[in-house]
This record gives sequence, C-alpha cells and structure tokens, in this order.
Amino acid sequence: MHQLTLTQIARGLADKAFSAEELTRTLLGRIAEHDAQLNSFITVTEDQALEQARRADQRRAAGETGVLLGAPIAHKDLFCTRGVLTTCGSKILHNFVSPYDATVVAKLAEAGAVSLGKLNMDEFAMGSANESSHYGSVKNPWDRTRVPGGSSGGSAAAVAARLIPAATGTDTGGSIRQPAALTGLTGIKPTYGRVSRWGMIAYASSLDQGGPLARTAEDCALMLGAMAGFDPKDSTSVDQPVDDYLATLNKPLTGLRIGLPKEYFGEGLDGAIAEKVLAVVEELKKLGATIKDISLPNMQHAIPAYYVIAPAEASSNLSRFDGVRFGYRCENPADLTDLYKRSRAEGFGDEVKRRIMVGTYALSAGYYDAYYLKAQRIRRLIKNDFVEAFTEVDLILGPTTPNLAWKLGEKNADPVSAYLEDIYTITANLAGIPGLSMPAGFVDGLPVGVQLLAPYFQEARLLNVAHQYQQVTDWHTRAPAGF
Repeated sequence: MHQLTLTQIARGLADKAFSAEELTRTLLGRIAEHDAQLNSFITVTEDQALEQARRADQRRAAGETGVLLGAPIAHKDLFCTRGVLTTCGSKILHNFVSPYDATVVAKLAEAGAVSLGKLNMDEFAMGSANESSHYGSVKNPWDRTRVPGGSSGGSAAAVAARLIPAATGTDTGGSIRQPAALTGLTGIKPTYGRVSRWGMIAYASSLDQGGPLARTAEDCALMLGAMAGFDPKDSTSVDQPVDDYLATLNKPLTGLRIGLPKEYFGEGLDGAIAEKVLAVVEELKKLGATIKDISLPNMQHAIPAYYVIAPAEASSNLSRFDGVRFGYRCENPADLTDLYKRSRAEGFGDEVKRRIMVGTYALSAGYYDAYYLKAQRIRRLIKNDFVEAFTEVDLILGPTTPNLAWKLGEKNADPVSAYLEDIYTITANLAGIPGLSMPAGFVDGLPVGVQLLAPYFQEARLLNVAHQYQQVTDWHTRAPAGF
C-alpha cells in the first residue's frame, strides 16, 4: 500500500480495497522502520492518527465519499496543530503545544485526511538544505549523505521515501519547489494569498505561502483543492473562487506558449541539468506547446533583494519569541533584559540569528532607505518583468535548481553558496506568482526538477502541464532504493 499515490489511495478507499485504519497502520509501521535513516519526522502522532482513521472509516460507512477521506498525510512543523507539539524546528519552541489548528490543518482535517505527525524543517523555515533544524539534519532518501533541500526537507524526504503519500510544505523563496526537485517529487507554490497563512508560523509574511508536495501533479491537485480558499482570519487571503484543479488536468497543450528566459541558462547552471530541462521542452513540443525565448532582465538582482526583505520581515516576526509568554526560557535570569537576551541567544540557532541580525540592520535608522526600500523597488521591477513576459507567453519554464543535491555539511561554512541554490525559485515569491517543480530525470542517480511559472491564480494551468508531461514520462514513478 505504501507505493500507492494519493489518487490511487482515494480510489482504493472508495472501492473498499482497504480501510483507512489498515493503511494508517501500514504507514506508521514504515515510519517506525525507516525514519531513523532520514530524520524526516519531529513528532509522530500515532494514537491521534489511528483515531482519525477510524472516524474516516465510519464516515465512509455512513455514505460520505470525499476524495481525501481517510487519506494519510503529514504537516510541516510550522502549521499549528491543536494538542500537538509545534516547534518550527527550533529549540525556542521545543515545548510549545498549539491550542488551535492552522486553517490549512483544519481544512484538510475537515476533508477527512489523516495526519500522521509533524515533519522536520529548517529552523523557522530559514535554509535551503534542512540542516539548520534543532532536531538534526534530514537526509535525502536517494543518497543519505546528501541534503533533501529545504526548508520543507522533512516533507520531501518522507514523501520520496514512501512513508506518506503527500505532505504540506511552505515556500518563502523556493522551500517547496527546491526540495521537490532534489527528491524527485512534484511540489507547487500557489499564488500569494491563495492558501491561508493563519496558524502558519511566519518567517517572512509577504513571501510565505503554503502548498503541497506529492509524487504527481494529480496528487497535488487533490491536496491544493482542499487547502486553497478565502480565509477571513488571514488579512493576506484573497477572496476569489478556487478552481477545480482536477477538471482541467487532461486539457490538451495544443497552442500553449512556453517561455524560456535566457537568464536561466547562463553561468552557474550545471550543464547536465540544462540538458534535462531542454529534454522536457522537447516533450512539451510533442504535446503541442510552442516555445519562445524571453528575458527576465532583473533576475540578477533577486538574491540580494530577497536577502534584505526576508530577513527584515523575519527580524520583526521573530521578536515575539522572548521567553516570556511561551516556548524556551533561560534559567535564573538576572532581570527582564537578561531574560530576553539569554532566552533568544540560547533558543535560536545560528542561521536564524544571522538572518535576524541582517534584517534588524536593514531596518535600522539610516539604512532603511539604502537597503530595505531599495530592495522593495527591485521587487517591483521583478514583478513587472513577469507581467510583461506573460503578455507574450502562457507559462515560463526552466530549471528548479542550478545544481544537484549537495553533500551534508558541504555549504555550512559558506551560507551564501547555499542561498544561491534558490536563484531560480526566489523570483516567484518576490512577484507573488505560482510556481511548480516536477521530476525531469536523473543525473548520477540524483533527481532533477524542472520549474514551471504561471500568471496569478493560474495554478490549474501549471498542474495541467505537469500532469500531461507525467502521462508520457515515468520519472515521477521512480522510488529511491530501499524504500
């Protein structure tokens, strides 16, 4: 059963080929057997999962037919989950048990999904390798000496290793798409405002967006259909109807215009990955798409703009973690100032401290205009590049990452080299547009991902193209050895 996709599981549950409880027990057994090799889970909620599975079976017996009813998933550990430890991968939240459910958690629970636990992640979603977690690094199931990508590395590793069929993730600068690419999965970052951020512990509020990771575009469509929608509790949520993502999966690609930005194929891109990207282009041409060369001239400024804006917002968002109200508190503080200083110094990891310091500096008197305001202006230029490009093409295609998954610890001494791994994904967050990564082959036994970008609220178009590509290729069906 663990080899079944989410879509196949939905069909099997509907046909009574197995029960939700049988499936849940099977996957809980796999987590117990295999996760010590991967470290993808922070918390496994066995008792709660079995109770949810029994309720799902009862609801089906009473005549309910929801596609996710009884389907097992797990949540990235920054979605607040009532009665369950929610840590954000940080020591500072090592003892925080959420008193409420995030909207995404509530929506999936209402659809009948069974949550098996909370997944490991870079601390407060800050990282590209899932090496900054207080709970240890996550290993890539394709090669356990390598990173799975981040910050949703636990989600990606667990799905790739067939411990669960799908998981939630979040994407601030590529943190769904990049780990999807490095572990051979499909992952989609929706348009900013498409999925509620309420109860999703913030890293950078104007960039964060939740979305699914799964093995196929069809599975992502199932998940996103349940996750998306307006939420009055989230001031950044957009009040716009949710498309039926499943309804257009089989739409032909005839006449689809796909843009290839020249900036994607310059210095820094692994030549073997470039070949895989161009092979995808050829397959899409066979399916009826037309290809056009385009330019995104301000892409070169994306990394510096992002690493001013995101840390600035993080420095503000993380100021609430002070040892007073919840989370980690230092022992025997001398006074209130000592409590603040030592609780934060002892509770946050090195990468989080680095970004808080950068962000605080960028927002400080005398530097706001020079750094933060200028970065926001560059952000608008990047957005304008996409708006203009989408007058010429329907989608933009390119590599998801410039390199293959790297060795654990390889980039720890040079954080900037890790930041550069997000060069192709960051622009979608700065502009707020949707993006998807899909499997496109292997190089030296490691997965390669190709990224698709679309205009605002065109997630259905991304899923349609990825699904059509997956009907004529089998990269998405490959499993890592031993899992």
